[in-house]
Amino acid sequence: MAFSVVVKDVQKTFVTGRGRAKRTTPVLRGVSLSVRPKEMVAIVGPSGSGKSTLLYCMSGLEAVDGGSIEVMGQQVADASRNALSRIRRQHVGFIFQSYNLLPSLSARENVALPARLAGRPVSDARLNETLERVGLAGRERNRPQDLSGGEQQRVAIARVLASAPDVVFADEPTGALDTKNGREVLGMLRDIADEPSRSVVMVTHDLEAASMADRVLILRDGLILREMGRSSSKEILDAMEAAA
Repeated sequence: MAFSVVVKDVQKTFVTGRGRAKRTTPVLRGVSLSVRPKEMVAIVGPSGSGKSTLLYCMSGLEAVDGGSIEVMGQQVADASRNALSRIRRQHVGFIFQSYNLLPSLSARENVALPARLAGRPVSDARLNETLERVGLAGRERNRPQDLSGGEQQRVAIARVLASAPDVVFADEPTGALDTKNGREVLGMLRDIADEPSRSVVMVTHDLEAASMADRVLILRDGLILREMGRSSSKEILDAMEAAA
């Protein structure tokens, strides 16, 4: 398959209020992009540019008003709820800034859950290997409230590794982390993208994080204004300022 994700002319508008107080706010104004296997793509832009909305639409977590989105050759934009659930279980992993772990489950149980829900139970050996890979050996029985922020994000990444999705969507994955933990988490995401059949799409305000991507897309006012190859944080900043 040539592309993991294909987005064509995607539009999204939010409507708030009623009657005379009703307001219509265009958030995505016709976004098109594609992502290949073994590629890490970073989406950057100012607050309110539509970055997170685009990521949620691409992963099927948010409906679109127009356009087309394919993930691993399957249409997401107009899929039924059941079809969307199937696509996400089979092909998609999501890493949230807020970790999105179940507080009643241990780290080990949180890691195993998505794969089991997808009908691909993970062996104890694979769970142990995955937890060790992200530096959580010895912490697997702890619940989220007993883990640091960096450790919780490692659980979220281990959850993705264990379920082995084709595409990983990451929304500000280092936003709640200190510099050291942030760099380590980015290294793990880079490792995922370096696997032949995997792709990572990351939204970030962190230009150092964006500099680790193979491509950088600059989004502003719901449009992609520029696409760059692998670039330094300064080059990305200069491009963002030029696009302002």
